[in-house]
Amino acid sequence: MASKGRILQLQNYSVNDGDGIRTTIFFAGCPLRCRWCANPEGYTPKNQILYVASRCIGCRRCEAVCPEGIRFDFQSPQARERCTGCGACVDACLEKARKNTVTEYTVDEIVAKLESQLRFFRNSGGGVTYSGGECTMQADFLAELVDAVYDMGLDQAIETSAYFDLEALQPTLDKIDLLFLDIKHMDRDKHLAFTGVDNDLILRNIAALGAQRGGIVVRIPTIMGVNGDDDNISRTAQFVKDHLRDPQIELLPYHPYGVDKYVQLGMPDDEGEFRTPTQEELQHLTDIIEREGVRAVSFK
Repeated sequence: MASKGRILQLQNYSVNDGDGIRTTIFFAGCPLRCRWCANPEGYTPKNQILYVASRCIGCRRCEAVCPEGIRFDFQSPQARERCTGCGACVDACLEKARKNTVTEYTVDEIVAKLESQLRFFRNSGGGVTYSGGECTMQADFLAELVDAVYDMGLDQAIETSAYFDLEALQPTLDKIDLLFLDIKHMDRDKHLAFTGVDNDLILRNIAALGAQRGGIVVRIPTIMGVNGDDDNISRTAQFVKDHLRDPQIELLPYHPYGVDKYVQLGMPDDEGEFRTPTQEELQHLTDIIEREGVRAVSFK
């Protein structure tokens, strides 16, 4: 029986995740709990139900098919705890007030979808990017998919927190053309406070990969009040300069686009705690990076 990956989304026509026009494949599951995450549905590989209350007309069709007997409004924490993510209510909802977060795909099914995009990849110099969640949490399925796409001759990129077992993942990463590796914060304690894990493994992996190969871009999700201060950006640039052959950093300004998902998943969020940098602040941080001898890049 073919193995299946648990996928949040296959996003065609992506232009921000590598060169050219790409399909970005978002994997479910992540070991980090970044408090600003725009894809909180990706925390777990388990299917969850997004509930858009404004679309609900109270027809109770969902209630009638729910094996757990959960009420149609789906707002209480108790209802969320009882939900198994079976998706029966999604199929029953006529108003699309409910949506599954996870779809299971085989490698062949994904390859078939990629084949429909080949002319865009070929004409633009694009390809496939693996993202999440954290795609390396499904390491076996990722390896199978990377092998299949490698055989197609397509450019491959990966967006990752770098929080993984490098030795186990090495054969897969060797087939990837471009690695986007996140550094959320250089301070160990602040990294732990904001993401739920410290940065020891992340920094070790980035240093080890930098000693092996090129084709690495360090990305900083830039959030004022978290990591968008001069000292942290300077320390990050110094680390990148010391460990990457072709040191490059991309600043990714924080955006609050994922706030609605927290509501739809019945999760608390930290809206209001974080601020998007202004263009002037981004330019100031870019100048710091370049003064440290690191190239500031953008894939927008």
